[in-house]
Amino acid sequence: MKGRILSYSIQENSGVITCDDDNRYSFVGSEWNETEAPRRGDYVDFEPHENKAVQIYRALDAKPRKEKIVAGLFAFLLGGLGVHKFYLGYKTAGIIHLLIFFIGILPVFIGTVIISLIAIIEGIIYLTKSDEEFERTYVINKKEWF
Repeated sequence: MKGRILSYSIQENSGVITCDDDNRYSFVGSEWNETEAPRRGDYVDFEPHENKAVQIYRALDAKPRKEKIVAGLFAFLLGGLGVHKFYLGYKTAGIIHLLIFFIGILPVFIGTVIISLIAIIEGIIYLTKSDEEFERTYVINKKEWF
């Protein structure tokens, strides 16, 4: 079964994995079969046993993790150009941002200002969500706008 590590405490040597079906499995460090310690957000492959995860490995087909702070900063600093959309993997939305930004330059910057304001609002939304909610909304469920 595949999932993501929601939390892991080195002091307690335990953590929690969540799956796409929203089930959660607890695990202990001795079930981790990698040399590098588990980190929150790691994409993993494991065997479920009751409500526990055993034989845990970092998934080979792990997708790169998307950080909400990086997405938020991209939205604030380069949002008019759609950089935050491209970072989150939304190519179509990124291209829409680019087109509106550059086409908006012609008639008194109106489109450029509007798309930049939309990006700032999205940046605020990204940064005010919890890490888990950000991951679920924008990475797993792929919500492209607001």
